[in-house]
Amino acid sequence: MNPLDALTEIAYLLERERSSRYKSKAFRTAAAAIEGLSDAELRDPALRRRAGIGDSTYAVITQALAGEVPERLATLRAEAAPVGGAELRARLRGDLHSHSDWSDGLTPIEAMVDAARGLGHEYLALTDHSPRLTVANGLSPERLRAQMEIVRGHRGDGFTLLTGIEVDILDDGALDQEDELLHALDVVVASAHSKLRMDRAPMTKRLVAAAGDPRVDVLGHVTGRLVEGARGTRPPSEFDAAAVFAACAESGVAVEINSRPERQDPPDELLVMAIEAGCLFSIDSDAHAPGQLSLLDHGAARAEALGVPVDRIVTTWPLEKLREWLERTR
Repeated sequence: MNPLDALTEIAYLLERERSSRYKSKAFRTAAAAIEGLSDAELRDPALRRRAGIGDSTYAVITQALAGEVPERLATLRAEAAPVGGAELRARLRGDLHSHSDWSDGLTPIEAMVDAARGLGHEYLALTDHSPRLTVANGLSPERLRAQMEIVRGHRGDGFTLLTGIEVDILDDGALDQEDELLHALDVVVASAHSKLRMDRAPMTKRLVAAAGDPRVDVLGHVTGRLVEGARGTRPPSEFDAAAVFAACAESGVAVEINSRPERQDPPDELLVMAIEAGCLFSIDSDAHAPGQLSLLDHGAARAEALGVPVDRIVTTWPLEKLREWLERTR
């Protein structure tokens, strides 16, 4: 098989299984190193000494050139078992929560766009972090303005990259970005990333304020919990879910069904409460790398199993209808 395709697919599958970022980066670096090389150059033993090529990636290249499916790729393909929710997954048209290397994502915007197109997305919102989240290289107003100009250039051929942000919900419920910018963006996902163990009453007030803010479109990973993965586990934040979901329903803010397996947020019992409250939903990948965009099938499986009404999932809507909803308060 083609060595470039093999290296790229391995990187994609490593990203999907949330392996160490250094592993997937090594394969993307090797792919970039051999892009454009002739068959003779690929077969030259001197390739092993080229910058960006290591033992593992060289083995993949030589196995691919020999007409084999590289062992590493065969193993990853075998481990990528389907998770269910296929019917609903097929109805998803896009994704409103993703990150690039402008904040804490692993790849440039272009790589995320290519992967979204490959999945058949009609649209993708680029929602890098806001300034306060310095550990994630959050975007200052100046950097966000510069990114918006780049994002607006990725439109056409049946695909639209939407401007956006995952804005931090501050302790008092305020949003961590300039008001003018939040109004100018296509998509605003509001999430809490700090003081997740805040007492129940102030946390409720904080989330209700965000859910009722006319600049917000999606309430991201609402409990902040972690149930598995390299970062360990974290209990959900404590708040009055009925009050928060009532605020979402009243404002037309979508409750995010975060597709990352380590989050599974909201928990099943809260997702049922949100359905009963009449909320809208957004099934999102929260992808930090191209391969993670495909995690939508995990969110679709949970939503399908719990009976989330399809017509209330905004990411099943065509772009024109989605834009009408996004512009409801702006």
